[in-house]
Amino acid sequence: MDKKLSIVIITGMSGAGKTVAIQSFEDMGYFTVDNMPPTLIEKFVDLLSTQDSNQENKIDKLAMVVDMRSRVFFEHLRSIITELTDMPTIDFKLVFLDANDLELVARYKETRRSHPLAIDGRVLDGITMEREILTDLKNLSDLVIDTSELTPRNLRSQILQNFSTQTTNTFRIEVMSFGFKYGLPLDADLVFDVRFLPNPYYLPELRNQNGTNEAVYHYVMDNEASEAFYTNLTAMLKPIIPAYQKEGKSVLTIAFGCTGGQHRSVAFAERLSKELGKDWHVNVSHRDKDRRKETVNRS
Repeated sequence: MDKKLSIVIITGMSGAGKTVAIQSFEDMGYFTVDNMPPTLIEKFVDLLSTQDSNQENKIDKLAMVVDMRSRVFFEHLRSIITELTDMPTIDFKLVFLDANDLELVARYKETRRSHPLAIDGRVLDGITMEREILTDLKNLSDLVIDTSELTPRNLRSQILQNFSTQTTNTFRIEVMSFGFKYGLPLDADLVFDVRFLPNPYYLPELRNQNGTNEAVYHYVMDNEASEAFYTNLTAMLKPIIPAYQKEGKSVLTIAFGCTGGQHRSVAFAERLSKELGKDWHVNVSHRDKDRRKETVNRS
């Protein structure tokens, strides 16, 4: 029996946290669409339903934000919800995000944005009108979350509690190596400079190898300074990684840099990824490992 297509529609009051919610679903592996016009939902669901069951990147989890930004299309949402609920091949859930008027007004003042129903009027008037329009949908919802007193982290936690599965890993660590001569990685959270260590580049037999090579790896690691640095580094990282996860971070990127990103940084990235991989979901990548070789070949 084919697995049901899981579909979640997120709606609710403007300013109640739908952006945080859709990001949370994306972190759980859902295919996400923000500001989906209700009139296109049926066509999109039909497209997903005709996927080949053996397709490698088959989409089986979909989360959509549908709200008052859709304006004239929004009135179609009620009938679409009824259709999705009645379809036996779909596991459908409607999530409604709410907050009290005082908190919504404060959030709009903080962001200085216009309410979608009160572009030329008072924010509170738009909130009042929207609440009246959405009353019926709120009563239909499978899950109502009041975000008045919730931080973004708390909201993510509630969504994870209700929708994550045992097979869903919502936190991962990316360990990467790079060369300072090619620039810092823009997405790194933690950057460590290992240029203080002896450089294998100056040994002819190791120059054209990289840190994944056993000889290069041991040249870098079988060094008193390397071992001291690595020991202190892991002693620092292991206690703080859970704090990143608790704060709601989905990806933690740890980068090691050396001059060219070929030897020392690669060796350290390889070693740390294996160590952290014992307790966490870890990916390792080497941005500039083959950069010098490619430059030489082109010339």
